Amino acid sequence: MPLKWVLHWQPNAGTTVNSQIINEVTQVVESINGIKEGRWKATITFYKPLLRGFGGEYPRDFLGIALPEQPNKYYLIIRPLRIVLEADSTITMIMEKLQSYKQRVSLNFEGFQYQLGDFQLRVGKVLPNQSENLRGIVMEVEYLPISSMEKARQIMEEFMTIWDQAVLKRALPGHFVHMEPNFGEFGLGDQYTSQHTAVQYAAVMAQLIATVQGRN
Repeated sequence: MPLKWVLHWQPNAGTTVNSQIINEVTQVVESINGIKEGRWKATITFYKPLLRGFGGEYPRDFLGIALPEQPNKYYLIIRPLRIVLEADSTITMIMEKLQSYKQRVSLNFEGFQYQLGDFQLRVGKVLPNQSENLRGIVMEVEYLPISSMEKARQIMEEFMTIWDQAVLKRALPGHFVHMEPNFGEFGLGDQYTSQHTAVQYAAVMAQLIATVQGRN
């Protein structure tokens, strides 16, 4: 499948994310001839265990991720143990019936998708479920012709150079950051899969949380 980078917006010191930045970023996409294709949405849910009935070792908590490109799948990530699992989407109903874990909080990544030659861009807000309290901004950059991360790396870096120049012209108070996880720690190879996307979202969430905590 096509590979993608998932990036998060890093505000400049003393600034915060806001809806105006989202508007400016979408204008940057359109300024480099991005064609709007429609809306997209991904969801991350934090789960914590209900302790009764547990014995032995068990994950203290984990992330569940629903991706729009895989509507029948659900991805579970236990970050401390470097485990990523792909399950059928019905796993969420099974967990609810077993009452083994409960949802702590869900965060929605939602915005617009754009076509730009061989690239697809998705720019979105990070919002708690049933809230308009903006927690961050993310961008997916997907390169459609290649599924090898190493073969596409130079092309992705060149695209990001063009992107950063376009952002710089608007003097925005921050920039998008790409921090690639160590996929090998999760047992993932060079050929890109949706599990790679799930691991990237987990890493982005950790960075967003660290950014918020750093401002407090």
